[in-house]
Amino acid sequence: MKNQEDNNANVLTEHFFRNEYGKLVSVVTRYLGTHHVETAEDIVQETLLKAVDHWQQNGIPKNPQAWLYTTAKNHTLNILKRKKHQISKWPINPEQADNELKEFTTSDDVIDDEQLKMMFVCCHPSISENSQVTLILKILCGFSITEIANAFFTTTETINKRLVRGRKQLKDAKITFSIPKDIGNSLDIVLKTIYLLFNEGYSPSQQNKIIRKDLCLEAIRLVELLAHNPAIKQKSKVHALLALMYLNAARFEARIKNGILVEMHKQDRKLWNLSLMNTGIRYLNQTTKEDSVSEYQILATISGYYCVSPSFKKTNWKAILHLYDHLLTLQDTPLIRLNRCIPLAKVEGNTKAITELINLNHNSDIENHYLYHATLSELYIQEKNNNDAREHLLKAIKHCSNNRDIHQLEKKLKKLVPIH
Repeated sequence: MKNQEDNNANVLTEHFFRNEYGKLVSVVTRYLGTHHVETAEDIVQETLLKAVDHWQQNGIPKNPQAWLYTTAKNHTLNILKRKKHQISKWPINPEQADNELKEFTTSDDVIDDEQLKMMFVCCHPSISENSQVTLILKILCGFSITEIANAFFTTTETINKRLVRGRKQLKDAKITFSIPKDIGNSLDIVLKTIYLLFNEGYSPSQQNKIIRKDLCLEAIRLVELLAHNPAIKQKSKVHALLALMYLNAARFEARIKNGILVEMHKQDRKLWNLSLMNTGIRYLNQTTKEDSVSEYQILATISGYYCVSPSFKKTNWKAILHLYDHLLTLQDTPLIRLNRCIPLAKVEGNTKAITELINLNHNSDIENHYLYHATLSELYIQEKNNNDAREHLLKAIKHCSNNRDIHQLEKKLKKLVPIH
């Protein structure tokens, strides 16, 4: 029984780490100042560690969120009291902060506002773009170094360097804790980061899970904050990203069967969530109010075509291929070209798509991505070229880091019979 209680405490703490970490850091940073964000992170990490120990010993409190915020508040007060002799080095007077911290609140409106401000703090123009995204994923989303590295298709060493550089830039810039009047490119970085968060939930790179719904829901919540904030006037991209995430989230239940990932052409469309689909389409319609086209709008429209088609076979592949061609004029990346090969194969044949993928390999580093080999292997299987299919399945397994995907690839490999 005690082991079960310990496990429940660990699971709940992990949940709050994902859902409350960024909120807690944002609220604490409000009092310590942006150039003490590392101290804020330390306070939050100490709070979560204390939660594990305390909840295991005494049980989970009735209001675990309030418990976390009260504990974080007390840690913050202790830090400020210890720093009174260093007043000149701190952005606020510790005694003044003592009084303000009495109002330390768990009000959803206040927390949401502080988190939104923290997003734009991390996107200050003095901080490099890669460091901006890395800071948001680490500070506001609670990503591990490994998860961030996977999101960027880079090494943990590179991410560590970006974090060190970003935190130094954040400290040196003395940034005001507020949403800037001219959000400019900052909004693009914020949206890009939240989309990475959603993608990590939609297709986890590390944990052996099909979907991490907590990450996807957190991503949607963060963009909803942007959509309802009056400081943001031009909201076409915000609505487009919401449309994309809702339309993809509508297929969650159909993506899993008996703990196994189900590919789209095998999904039971009756399990697709009509309510989420309608919400996505409503947001997509709102993007037409502004005279601009974004990559999120195109991707959401593609997802919309998948959602409204009566079957996988009857999907409007020509329209989707046209949308990918348009997307390439906005953002020409190896991953977009890889995804484009799916509708290309449906419209112009597998041979054409295979040729495009081989050419893509010659002009990029897509060779190191398991999805490249997985896609090629599927096209070769459809062409009954089992030898080449086997070769690329083996390469896909080699480059894959998630046991969930490795299991799927190995199942396909076992079904192949070599042709001599």
